[in-house]
Amino acid sequence: MRRRPSEYRRPVRRRLSLWILALLGMFVIAGLVLFVFHHNHHEDQVKQPMMTSMFSSFLWFALYSEVRDQDEWHTGENATKEPLNHESLNLTKEILRASSFSRQLAEQMTLAKAYVIIAKEHNNLHLAWELSNKIKSCQLLLSKAAKRGQYITVEEAEPIISSLSYLIFKAQDAHYDISTTMMTMKSHIQALEGRTNAATVQSTLFGQLVAEALPKSLHCLKVKLTNDWLKQPPLQNHVEEKRNSPRVIDNNLYHFCIFSDNVLATSVVVNSTISNADHPKQLVFHIATIGISYGSMQVWFLTNDFKGATVEVQNIEEFTWLNASYAPVMKRLLDKDSRTYYFGAYQDMKVEPKLRNPKHMSLLNHLRFYIPEVYPLLEKVVFLDDDVVVQKDLTRLFSLDLHGNVNGAVETCLEAFHRYYKYINFSNPVISSKFDPQACGWAFGMNVFDLIAWRKENVTARYHYWQEQNGDLTLWKLGTLPPALLAFYGLTETLDRRWHVLGLGYDMNIDDRLIDSAAVIHFSGNMKPWLKLAIGRYKPLWERYINQSHPYYQDCVIS
Repeated sequence: MRRRPSEYRRPVRRRLSLWILALLGMFVIAGLVLFVFHHNHHEDQVKQPMMTSMFSSFLWFALYSEVRDQDEWHTGENATKEPLNHESLNLTKEILRASSFSRQLAEQMTLAKAYVIIAKEHNNLHLAWELSNKIKSCQLLLSKAAKRGQYITVEEAEPIISSLSYLIFKAQDAHYDISTTMMTMKSHIQALEGRTNAATVQSTLFGQLVAEALPKSLHCLKVKLTNDWLKQPPLQNHVEEKRNSPRVIDNNLYHFCIFSDNVLATSVVVNSTISNADHPKQLVFHIATIGISYGSMQVWFLTNDFKGATVEVQNIEEFTWLNASYAPVMKRLLDKDSRTYYFGAYQDMKVEPKLRNPKHMSLLNHLRFYIPEVYPLLEKVVFLDDDVVVQKDLTRLFSLDLHGNVNGAVETCLEAFHRYYKYINFSNPVISSKFDPQACGWAFGMNVFDLIAWRKENVTARYHYWQEQNGDLTLWKLGTLPPALLAFYGLTETLDRRWHVLGLGYDMNIDDRLIDSAAVIHFSGNMKPWLKLAIGRYKPLWERYINQSHPYYQDCVIS
């Protein structure tokens, strides 16, 4: 078959150019040079990185040119070249791309920052200064690329990559090898961890001190009310009349007890309970407080309207039966070491500040274990902490069947932390032989107590027994909940979770639907609603039950 004339033959597609083949040959030679370099330490170790980096940059440029030539070949010589759409540039994707100059610059900059620290530690300030300058150049170039929305070009990247490669190699040549780098960075990490831990302890301590302190506004309110109590004898006569009221021992009414020295917080508990009750006149509130707060508490509840509900205020200093020979907590309060531990300065930072909160030794806080003695004629009461807000009618609690149990409470073991073994030391054989470490914990703050069953089971004696066993603080460290878990073990009836929602004093992410459905919300934690560090999202739920029209409140709090 005859061959066609040359003018009629189909043009042959070009393969790789001869100069590209030559370039690949150079690449092989460069590889051999690098191999020799790694096995010959007498070669020049300073200029080589710059040569290698320049060669790499040249190689990238050549490959980029070849890809561009191939694209032009496939699209045709006379095709119109479309402009590059820089608006669609994604810098994050660009840095993640393996062939990206931005990626090379970012990686070199990270390594250079590490060598800046090492160079400063070795007093090589000139090298540290040179590295810092190149790092700034990298940052500036990356910033410009992001601002204009264009890829970094070879011409822009090559000088910085080359010079930074040289400086990094110079740092390595100054014996800042990988092992030195790792040890240095490890020491820095350990130092940072130490500072972080110290800052965390200090922050916890300050938070604890703020939580323990009485705000100036509440102190002002208490002083003004106490002044009225001392200057107005008719108020004291009125108290004597109310104390003998038959309503305070009438078991046909609904009885609530609150133990607190905070006038404003107690008033919120009472107001919120009354505001959400269907029949406020059937409610009786029994408030116990310390001597220094007794006058202010009496004046507040005598001079405010509570929709016909009865409010009784008692002074715990008048409970003569509550003495050191009967109550272990009183015995511990008189102990010098205990007073120093709980009421002294925070000197030992190894002990968590919350473990030394004086409220854990407060007689007012432990009075909940003596409710049958405080109210000997009552049969059933609902106990409320002073940091709760009532949102539903609580009288239905009195008709709940506790099935012979003493305590009705909401369980808190939805999380593993609230199991018995998290509160109590099960390494003690007395504890491990009598209790289940996986038993579910429950919450104080809103509890319904059957006082008839309480007296029958002698729960207060159980509490005394475990307090005596924990004389050396080896069974538990703090609070009233651990001894309550032991004393009420097997005597607690689980209530629906919606009766009592906790955590508004520390958890910022409680579901609004859960809060709205709750009968009682509890500001458990250090961020109490009467403090400035309260969580702003929940504070209005508490403030709406304050009698803000009271002149003393306006003088002390609003002003």
